[in-house]
Amino acid sequence: MDKPFTYLTPLLGEHRMAMKLLSAFLLVAVVTAEHGAPDLNSLLNFRSMIKCAVPSSNPLLDYNNYGCYCGYGGGGTALDDLDRCCQVHDDCYDKSMVHPSCSGILDKPYFENYTYSCSGTSITCSSKNNPCEAFICECDRTAAICFSKSKYNSEYKNVDTNKYCK
Repeated sequence: MDKPFTYLTPLLGEHRMAMKLLSAFLLVAVVTAEHGAPDLNSLLNFRSMIKCAVPSSNPLLDYNNYGCYCGYGGGGTALDDLDRCCQVHDDCYDKSMVHPSCSGILDKPYFENYTYSCSGTSITCSSKNNPCEAFICECDRTAAICFSKSKYNSEYKNVDTNKYCK
């Protein structure tokens, strides 16, 4: 004997998928309502901080893919002081990932929006930042100041990381 309503089985599968999608959408909506829309504000803030500390720079072009640590990823031995600035910055971001104040879904270095001010080449993180924002702001501020004190060696731009970063 056929089970009653077997013709509904495919619809129930679709219903379950729709419910999963709706649940995911609601989670994103709740997180967005609580924290604001996720964006890359921290990276934009970092770029602006570097521009404050090194006004003559073009941060996205100059420092991305520089040495072993500036840009995405990083490994091996830093090639110079500027590359070490990026290594310290990467380490600071790693620490933020396990920092007690940065335990929320969007409390991560690339999504956290913080406030700072720039006066001349002086950078100040706002006292109104929450503890996670303050931590990430300080990571970026320290790196930007480090960049301003380090020589830029064009031979380390787009270096072969497989060869020189072991």
